[in-house]
Amino acid sequence: MELLSRIAELHTTELGAIRIKRNLSLDCEDVVAWCKEQLCSPEALIERKGKNWYATVNGCIITINAYSYTIITAHKLLKEY
Repeated sequence: MELLSRIAELHTTELGAIRIKRNLSLDCEDVVAWCKEQLCSPEALIERKGKNWYATVNGCIITINAYSYTIITAHKLLKEY
């Protein structure tokens, strides 16, 4: 998979890190390392739609720009009732 072969290029902005921490209620220093760990998980479902990669894993969706490898945002999956 292209995304995983270039995982070392993943990065985010300062505001992106703040947004991801807030959206996922994370309490970690290195958001990029956390995202890389999630992406490398065997349970990760990764697909490309247009200009972005979307990774669904452990109850969240991580959005990554396919050209710059910038982690844009991440959200918790909504529970279906």
